[in-house]
Amino acid sequence: MQFQDLLAYKKSFALAMKIFNISKSFPKEEKYSLTDQIRRSSRSVSANIAEAYRKRSYPKHFVSKLTDSDAENSETQTWLEFAFKCDYIDQITFNDFIKDSEEVGKLLNYMINNPSKFGSN
Repeated sequence: MQFQDLLAYKKSFALAMKIFNISKSFPKEEKYSLTDQIRRSSRSVSANIAEAYRKRSYPKHFVSKLTDSDAENSETQTWLEFAFKCDYIDQITFNDFIKDSEEVGKLLNYMINNPSKFGSN
């Protein structure tokens, strides 16, 4: 199994791509603030899952990287809220993205609470 096979990775990567695509429509003045931040945090969710999986032989490191991923997921939700309140995304898109993010959070929480099921000793 590779980290790309993990459901949390697949779903977080898909959400990051949705965010990337919608953020192309954000105003130019947001390029170095909201746009960069939301893209960075959403991509970090998947990146931290990949790093965690490579550290799965060390349970504390595995869980630590997964908690980093969970934190980035929460940060992404905050940026989504800003995007919504600034009228850059509509209510339906906001709800859809938050739902996806919450699902990723639940998957991460499962991994954090069950490291042995992912090859962690």
